[in-house]
Amino acid sequence: MRVAQVGKFGGPEVLAPAEAPDPVAGAGEVLVAVDHIDTLFVQTQIRAGAFGEFFDVKPPYVPAGGASGTVTATGPGVDPAWAGRRVAVAGQADSYAELMAVPADHLSPVPDGVGLREAASLVHDGVTALALLDNTALKPGETVLITGASGGMGTLLVQLARALGARVVGVARGPEKTALVRELGADQVVDAADSGWPEGARGALGEHGADLVLDGVGGQLGLSAFPLTADGGRFSAHGAPSGTGFAAVDPDEARRRGITLLGIGDVQLTPERRTALLDRVLEEAAAGRLRSVIGEVFPLERAAEAHAAIEGRGLVGKVLLKP
Repeated sequence: MRVAQVGKFGGPEVLAPAEAPDPVAGAGEVLVAVDHIDTLFVQTQIRAGAFGEFFDVKPPYVPAGGASGTVTATGPGVDPAWAGRRVAVAGQADSYAELMAVPADHLSPVPDGVGLREAASLVHDGVTALALLDNTALKPGETVLITGASGGMGTLLVQLARALGARVVGVARGPEKTALVRELGADQVVDAADSGWPEGARGALGEHGADLVLDGVGGQLGLSAFPLTADGGRFSAHGAPSGTGFAAVDPDEARRRGITLLGIGDVQLTPERRTALLDRVLEEAAAGRLRSVIGEVFPLERAAEAHAAIEGRGLVGKVLLKP
């Protein structure tokens, strides 16, 4: 089968097409013919050699992630009724591939009315978004500030927070992205391209500030968002696509103000919880309460171009791969 493989740490060009043996469904597993493959910004950072302390990855490797597809075979001990079913899976090793052998208990059936392309776009960002909102206990009537609100996960957080009854202020960069965030239901949107955006955000949030800040950007932008958190509020620093690391918030200042700090470690999920959250995300999509925004779909053999597009930040929404 064809895969996209990272031969060494480096730029997008190190991600190249390769051949690998077809996987076989072992005991408790199914074989999935992949339809669409999810991509994440963090995969580009791992490919470049970052975050070695979090991810034990050594080249050559096929990036891990999530995908959607159709079950073509079942292994010993698996209900044969899985064969032919449309499924999605998150947290799957070697997902940049035409075929995957997947533990049956990691599968989420894709409901009628949800396309496999849409399902693939939700497998990680949707799961993480739900986990963040569960962990931070966002309540109706609270105000939430979402940085990176036009990204793959940000667009979902805006919709899910609104569905919970929260007041949403989004931060995105440029007119196209701010317009999208507004269309998805944010009460107010602030343009991060404006150097004075924190003042604009404070005006949008009101004197109280944000009960919850969901920072999916990190670096200086995330650090600038921290003072906008209300005393006694919550600040989640879970993203770092800025390339300068997670928001380096002063924990002493947070304690002084009674702010609860959360980070990437708080959304490291067991396979069981990840699967349960993916089931919920797909149900939300099937009910029409959640829509993904897909920027572009690249053929699997052009995975390097997909990574370059993700790093270039020119596309709005998710980037997917298709074998």
